[in-house]
Amino acid sequence: MSHKTRGSRTAFLSAETGAIKKDWRGKISVALTYPNTYHVGMSNLGFQTVYRLINDLDNVVCERAFLPEESERNHEHLRSLESGRRLADFDIIAFSISFENDYPNLLTILAQAGLPLLASERHTPHALIIAGGATSLLNPEPIALFVDCFLIGEAEPILPDFFDIYEKYAQREAVLEALARGVPGAYVPALYHVTYESDGTIKAFRPKGDFPAKIKRAIAEDLSLWDTCTTVLTPHTTFDNTCLIEAARGCPHGCRFCAAGFVYRPPRFRTTGQLEKAVDKAAARARRVGLLAAAVSDVPGLESVCRKAIDHDLQLSFSSFRANLLTSEFLDVLKQAGIKTATIAPDAGSERMRRVINKGISEQDILKAAEWLVAAGIPNLKLYFMVGLPGETMLDVESIVALCKKIKHRFLKAGRAMSRLGRIIVSMSSFVPKPFTPFQWVPFEDVKSLKAKIKHVKDGLRRVANVRVHADLPKWAYIQALLSRGDRRTAELLVGVHKNNGNWAKTLKGSIINPDFYVYRDRSLDEILPWDFIDHGINKAFLVEEYQKALREETSPQCHVGQCKACGVCE
Repeated sequence: MSHKTRGSRTAFLSAETGAIKKDWRGKISVALTYPNTYHVGMSNLGFQTVYRLINDLDNVVCERAFLPEESERNHEHLRSLESGRRLADFDIIAFSISFENDYPNLLTILAQAGLPLLASERHTPHALIIAGGATSLLNPEPIALFVDCFLIGEAEPILPDFFDIYEKYAQREAVLEALARGVPGAYVPALYHVTYESDGTIKAFRPKGDFPAKIKRAIAEDLSLWDTCTTVLTPHTTFDNTCLIEAARGCPHGCRFCAAGFVYRPPRFRTTGQLEKAVDKAAARARRVGLLAAAVSDVPGLESVCRKAIDHDLQLSFSSFRANLLTSEFLDVLKQAGIKTATIAPDAGSERMRRVINKGISEQDILKAAEWLVAAGIPNLKLYFMVGLPGETMLDVESIVALCKKIKHRFLKAGRAMSRLGRIIVSMSSFVPKPFTPFQWVPFEDVKSLKAKIKHVKDGLRRVANVRVHADLPKWAYIQALLSRGDRRTAELLVGVHKNNGNWAKTLKGSIINPDFYVYRDRSLDEILPWDFIDHGINKAFLVEEYQKALREETSPQCHVGQCKACGVCE
């Protein structure tokens, strides 16, 4: 380890509170690895939670590892944060992967650890490479050739079973076969064979032996059995001195573009008492509390939890609010908490497109929410929109401009009454079709068209005072679409990107694989999709019906847990 890298590790550790250090002798050793830098990885509540859950097991010790900053990458082997051990010396290297665009970093880390990239080239006593996280729930196939075992599902119920079985076997092949048979959610790619039709689509996906034909995701049915809060506090993250608390998992609203709303079904909410206890604990550790949920406005007893935080003199932050669920009581809480910026996600500018995506909020809901937020003393507003949604036209894009101007008008009117005028930040992203959503069959929109749409919005709002527009780059959304929708053959592209030091343009130009096949192609409803082997409990017929409703611009009611059997999860 270079002097600079060692110094950085010491600096990170000295700034942390809550890091876990255990004696690893005689225990299963795990290097929990985030395929991005320390600053990004330690901002991820899921990563921090898995770190604690593994260390809670008596027979396991878990240390952390991250992608080094570019200036600190060298030819020496990558080491863990806690003890400085080489990653290759751990029994298991466990990757927590939240974003598809981090896939190339997985290869970088394996190479820096001194390990073969391909799972087929690793043998006993090489470290076992496992992976979990949001991308594994959706489509692990693009990195299937590099990973020995995926854990598909939520960590709480799956980790104890995994380590119980792992401890019983000494040889890699034996443990992988036992995991595939005995742990719900364990997927070993080497034990499955994929064949292809002449047109490049998948012909069949079959186990090579008596292994499950479908991998059933693991789910924590009762969230009250576990706390999901920040484990390690550090100033070196996006959430400086903030204790993050998961308030809910999943979402009841059924937006057709949102993978989290489908793969985390059924939606589950933590009890008010559990959240209040979490706030009490946070008050002893941090100055700020962040409540996380896909739809935080839906959390029962939210006002009570917030008042508990205010009583502790804690600053509050939230993920985005649903415009139609703001109440006068909650606005009073926001005012008392001194919130300066609120986030609303209209996602589309026109009423028609919000019906297509089943957003469930009207223009009037959005305008009223903006007015109420300013009246409650919150001067700044963030708005999230997407371009490239299925069936979108330039008229729908123009509606984004028109809606933002209407919001600004309401903002200005309410702000003058309060003698203050804040800012509106418009954040735009390119829609990427995701697995297990009703839009999994639709193509990604052409990059040139997306650029034109983004430019249209920027030009339309350029001269509007106190409104700023930020947008992602469609070329990177194209890569995300490729890795979200790819099969095992896309592994060749990842190897190429690794060899070309992250240069995607050079890699795609020199590859015999046509990326447009995965990105721009319409999928037929009866096609075998790369992720069809994963069982989330959702009937595919339900997704087809929702897709067809979108084409007809029809909406669907939100999820009522246990009261219907529409999607199949509650059966």
